[in-house]
Amino acid sequence: MTGVQKPNAQYNVAKPTSLPIRVAARARRRMYERFLHNTAIEPSETLLDVGVTSDQSYESSNYVEVWYPYKDKITAVGMDDASFLEERYPGLRYCRADGRNLPFGPSSFDVVHSSAVLEHVGSSENQKQFIAELVRVAKRAVFLTTPNRWFPVEFHSVLPLVHWLPKPWFRSLLSRTSYRFFALEENLNLLDRREILQLCSGLDGCRISVESQRLLGMPSNLLVTIQK
Repeated sequence: MTGVQKPNAQYNVAKPTSLPIRVAARARRRMYERFLHNTAIEPSETLLDVGVTSDQSYESSNYVEVWYPYKDKITAVGMDDASFLEERYPGLRYCRADGRNLPFGPSSFDVVHSSAVLEHVGSSENQKQFIAELVRVAKRAVFLTTPNRWFPVEFHSVLPLVHWLPKPWFRSLLSRTSYRFFALEENLNLLDRREILQLCSGLDGCRISVESQRLLGMPSNLLVTIQK
């Protein structure tokens, strides 16, 4: 074994100028447009973004904070120290917290957004708790994204096909390589559409839709909209 591929705060090993990151930036722009469309968020509404990162090397890091024009309506939450966002975007509020246990009351925000976080919160029970927390603090709508497990390239490690193995086999294989960080369930637990619907099965009274975003004709990301 030759060392460890140490990921950055985006849970990624790709270089900022690499093709995968340029492709991801374009994909995130499309996700952002779907977020605006699916939630129909109004300029007067409050927005909670759960899962901001300390990473400043990727141009699409914290894309909601970068692209959403009404900075004073944004509350950004993350486990990293992303307090620089308050200085960079005056009016924005930053709060350091765990998305599974948010320090806000029920229906505190009109709309809640979370991108590429669900796959990093651990077990399916943790993932279910994470979604339930987003729904709890949302007054009207939740929008979240996660990579589709059945896309042929695993986005974080940029490895092909190995993540299609049964999850115990995938983790066992990666634990023997320089990518062993991603072998731990608490660091990476990829999902497909069926699993997401199972995680959302206890959200009584909510309308749930899961759509695919495609790359090269294949579903690369899953976009989940939950309407209360």
